[in-house]
This record gives sequence, C-alpha cells and structure tokens, in this order.
Amino acid sequence: MPPPWTRLSSLVFLAAGLAPAANAGPPDEPHLNIIPRTAVEQARVDKVLALPADFSEPQQFEELSAGAATVRVRANADAFSQPSANMPFADELDFKVGNGLFRKLWVSSPSSTLASDGLGPLYNARSCQRCHLKDGRGHPPEGQDDNAISMFLRVSIPGGEADRMAEIEGYIATAPDPVYGSQLQDFSLPGHAAEYRLQIDYQEIDVPLSEGEVAHLRRPAYRAADLGYGPLHPDAMLSPRIAPQMIGLGLLEAIPAVDILAGADPDDADGDGISGRANIVWSVEHDQPMLGRFGLKAGAPTVRHQSAAAFAGDLGISTPLFPAAWGECTAAQSDCRAAPHGDGDERIHEIGAEGLDLVTFYSRNLGVPARRDADDPQVLRGKKMFYDTGCTSCHRPAYVTHRLADQPEQSFQLIWPYTDMLLHDMGDGLADNRPEARATGREWRTPPLWGIGLTQQVSGHSYFLHDGRARSLLEAVLWHGGEAASHRDSVIDMPAADRTALIRFLESL
Repeated sequence: MPPPWTRLSSLVFLAAGLAPAANAGPPDEPHLNIIPRTAVEQARVDKVLALPADFSEPQQFEELSAGAATVRVRANADAFSQPSANMPFADELDFKVGNGLFRKLWVSSPSSTLASDGLGPLYNARSCQRCHLKDGRGHPPEGQDDNAISMFLRVSIPGGEADRMAEIEGYIATAPDPVYGSQLQDFSLPGHAAEYRLQIDYQEIDVPLSEGEVAHLRRPAYRAADLGYGPLHPDAMLSPRIAPQMIGLGLLEAIPAVDILAGADPDDADGDGISGRANIVWSVEHDQPMLGRFGLKAGAPTVRHQSAAAFAGDLGISTPLFPAAWGECTAAQSDCRAAPHGDGDERIHEIGAEGLDLVTFYSRNLGVPARRDADDPQVLRGKKMFYDTGCTSCHRPAYVTHRLADQPEQSFQLIWPYTDMLLHDMGDGLADNRPEARATGREWRTPPLWGIGLTQQVSGHSYFLHDGRARSLLEAVLWHGGEAASHRDSVIDMPAADRTALIRFLESL
C-alpha cells in the first residue's frame, strides 16, 4: 500500500511547503464539480480583483457582497436567514427542509419521536439553532443567570498519532483528553453528570488612543469548573470558542484553493510582516488531507464535514461521517456509552446521509446581505483607512468563485468576504496556546467580515473575536497583535475622525 503522502494533491503539497509528488492523486477539492476557467475568464477575474486606487466612489459591484447570491437587507433579526438570491425555485424546498433540521430540538432516547431522538447523553445544545441563533454569532454568558449555550471549551493534550499526516510540514499532533474528549459539554441527560461549568473572569484594561480618547478592553480568564468526571489531564489545553455566523459558507467553500494559497507567505518573503499560512487537515469525508477552511482555526475542510462534527460534538448526534451514537463520550465515560441511543434497526445513524446533506445545503446557502451605505463619504473615507493601514493584507476583499456544474448559487460569483482564509499569528493577547493541525496556539484563521455590521440586529449583541471578549468593533481591532500589531498601532495613532470612519466602514459590510 502506498504511503499516505502519495495521495496528496499538488495544492496540498504547495500549502505544506513540500515538493509535489509525481503521482499526486485526488484533487484538493473533491467535493466540488469544477468547470475550469478559460483564459478569457481568468483575464476578467484578474481585472475585477485589482485593488482600487480611487476611494471617492464605490467599486463596481461592491454593494453585492455575494454576487448574484446577495440578498436584500432585512430590518429585523432574520437578516442572516434568507436563501441565496439566485437559488433555483426547485431547490427552495431543500433549503426549507434543511432549515427545519437545523432548528429541530432533539430529545433523549428512547422516545416516541423516533426521527428526533438520540440527543447526548452529553451535549452543548439541543439544536444547531440554539448555538447559531438566527444563524448569527454566539456570545459568552452575560451574568450569572445566562448559560454558555453558544460557547464552549475545546480541549486536547500534546502528542497522539499523526501517521496519516506525518508528511505534512508543520503538523502538530494532539490527542483528545482521555476522559473528556475534544470538547467539554455543559449539559447532560438525567442520570448523567455534565462535564463542567464554564467560568469566566474578566480584567479591565485601558488603552489610550489619539486625541485623548481611551478604549476599555476586557481580558478573560477561563476555567472549567465543577468537573463531573474527575480532573482534566495535567497537560490539557483549553480553547474558548463561540459559535460563528453562518452566512456565505458555500461561497467560501467555492473559492479556488489555488487562489487562497497564492496569498500564503509563511516566510514573509515580501517583508511586510504578514506571513499567512494554510491549515491542512484530515478529511473524514474524502479520506485525504485537504485545505482547512472552516472553524476558528480552519480545522474543517468542507461545510459537510463541519456540520457533521457539530452534530457529534455539540448535540451527541451520529452521522455517516462521525458514526458514534454517543457523540463525544470517551471510553472512560462508560455509562454514557452504555445509555440508550437513537440508532438501531430502523436507523443506522441518528441523522442519515440525506438529512446531513439537507443541513449542508441549508448551511451553504444562507445568503449574505447587501452592503449598506457603500457610497457614503464617511464610509468611503473609512475604506481608504482600511486599505492604507494594511488591513487588506489579511482581510483580502474579494474573490471570484469556481465555475461549478451543479451549484449555481456559488458558481462564478464575484464575492467580497474580506478574508484570506489563512492562519495568522495574532500575538500573546489572543493566544489560546492550543494547536490544531498546522495552526499553532497563537494562530487564528482570518474571519470573514461580511455581515459584521448587522451583528447587533441579528444576534442582539456586539461581541466579537473567537471568544466574544470584544464588546465593539473597535475593541476587536485593538486586540490585534502579532502580525497585526503595527496595523493596530496605526489605528491607535490615527486622527479620531479617521478612526471613526474606519469603524463606520466595517459597520457597512
């Protein structure tokens, strides 16, 4: 049997810093039915993606954040819950059924509702919608009366098996905690102890800004309190995560991998201080290493993989990709594994391939709202500040997606997500000190910025970053360190009016 690395595509080799194998096998995007671009199309793409030199008016098509898939802006909390505007009418039923499964409240087994049982026994939420409320962003608990239903702690320990990823340069092997697994669940069914209670303590920090202004940040400290199954492993590494917004995932999945990798500069060859790196992760769906795109450290390669992993970790629901009926329960949690589950003679998995495909279709097609006020003079001034400060080094404004044979909603669209989809060192302040595949404990994937100005409207709060510590967009900017430290300092030092314009630009996205 050939070694695993002979199955890697040339794109994965390029991302990992290895020489491509002569017999490099499956493409790095096996989940997409790609129609190659013609030379004429590529010339059009290169022209439309050129960075602007004039900031006196919006760029052509800039208000259409997701191309033809862009949806109109609603004035209520449903702004992130619309289907792609270019979705064929025949597919709208699949979107609605997928939405129903996304919103479904799962119950424990055994139950008379055979299509909805299988929850837990350990879990973080009873439905996908409970974490991604209105398909938006989660938040840390607010006060003692609020739970952490849209936030949890990932956990791992150093080491573990990395045989199948051994040829990937920079891969950091980790393993789940032997008792608690890879994710801590704070809810449980009757008769089972929850794994923990999330405790957060904040320290206030003042940051002086130009012209006498002062910003106030809060530094969090996390603790897994009230552990239900004994102590964590002494080398356990914890990482807080809030649920990210769901819009535009199918379009991010359709960005050509070669275009993402073209922005990688792991050795900072151009000397600009930015050294974005690609994460390479194992795809259980395609049995090969692939470019990581989804999750806060780009730990999942496809929307389907990410959806199935969430069913397993968040709800304890089995799927064809993660078939364990007990979800995240480890061998040390024998009562959890022995409890009744929702699989059996009538159902091989608690949600089967058809259901998982419908949830994936729904998740791929949550529409991105159109830009607001793109021609406002203050917004245009803020856009110039964004570009001049160098924010586009990581928050790459635009792409053109693959031409796809069977996904018209995502096919050949000019999109404006403001992300390079790469990993960046964000400094000690944001470090979780927990690696994930090739991502170090200081690295995070650049988050897309589209829709960020609608967070308050959709989610009812304005908390940002991977753990929601930032209470405003300005606070989020001021937490940037590492590769982005000089850009943060430029924001601190710029005239107050320019800083206000910069935030106004972000709010328009």
